[in-house]
Amino acid sequence: MAYTFPLGPYHPALEEPFKVNVRCNGEIIESANIEVGFSFRGIELLAQSRNWIEVVTLIERVCGICSNTHTATFCTAAESIAGIEIPRRAAMIRVIMAELERLHSHLLWAGIGAEDIGFHSLFMEVFTLRERVMDMLEAISGNRVNYGMNCIGGVLRDIPDPEAHLPVLDAMEAVLARTVVPVFTRDATVLARTRGVGMLSLEQAVEWAVVGPVARASGRDIDVRKDEPYLTYAELGFKSVCRPEGDVQARIVVRALEMLESLRLLRQALRALPAGPLRASEGLPVIPVGEATARTEAPRGEAFYYVASEGGAGPARVKIRTPSFVNIPAIEAMLVGQSLANLSIIQASVDPCISCTDR
Repeated sequence: MAYTFPLGPYHPALEEPFKVNVRCNGEIIESANIEVGFSFRGIELLAQSRNWIEVVTLIERVCGICSNTHTATFCTAAESIAGIEIPRRAAMIRVIMAELERLHSHLLWAGIGAEDIGFHSLFMEVFTLRERVMDMLEAISGNRVNYGMNCIGGVLRDIPDPEAHLPVLDAMEAVLARTVVPVFTRDATVLARTRGVGMLSLEQAVEWAVVGPVARASGRDIDVRKDEPYLTYAELGFKSVCRPEGDVQARIVVRALEMLESLRLLRQALRALPAGPLRASEGLPVIPVGEATARTEAPRGEAFYYVASEGGAGPARVKIRTPSFVNIPAIEAMLVGQSLANLSIIQASVDPCISCTDR
């Protein structure tokens, strides 16, 4: 017997409010439809009524999990319009903050994924690691969420003793390599719940235009840090992580190995932090008439910003395309032919950020 089952918009399996309507025949999903827009905030329109400094603060509120990515991408676009080249020390600090944020985001997802599977002890292990990352972010920026690090022309805060953070990274890597990664990649319960589930082939990944870990887990090796290197990623020798299987298990493996790569990048960046100023200039930024785009690799994939200036105190237009905006629709393809019981873990495997999508 065919019937329709709604998941959301408010449900314990969802991190944020969005709705998945599935049509089932018995326990098998025949089709799916995604609905978003339950927490729309109009940030793009609000940005047009703020000055350049206020917009940075506003943009940081697009998402609490990847707030640093949003401000870094917006500032890069504004710097491109003004022809501003940020100091190398500032560029390296932006990389450090970006990779700490990626660690935080992937650990948050891993904890929620463990909870969806029913692996409560693993959830606690992962969230203990997440606290270590947030403590490190707080030690550098003074904040656990919305770090206030980026400004047009550089960064606002320094890392005076980079070597002091290395022992924390070493301790985290030991736990990840010894416990978290092996459990997610070899545990029989995890494999039973994730292997062959929520398939998205390479052809479907291209068709649905997915980005980030979702694309790389389907064999599509795209990453802005590699394809269009920015900041200091080229000199740090960034290596992307890619898997061909295209199932929930592959998405888990990609994010797990990306955490280890982020730790390597962080250790290298902290040791190679160059001397020099934090900002290209002091005072209010002057952005002339012009327009620019900027791309960065957010934890969930490519973040794209378009910024236009008419030479005024603030931007004339800010357009944001977040990775979740293009990844979430692909859930519809992943669900077809799957068991209804797997709906929760399949949607979670995309790591959907509704805050970014409903900006």
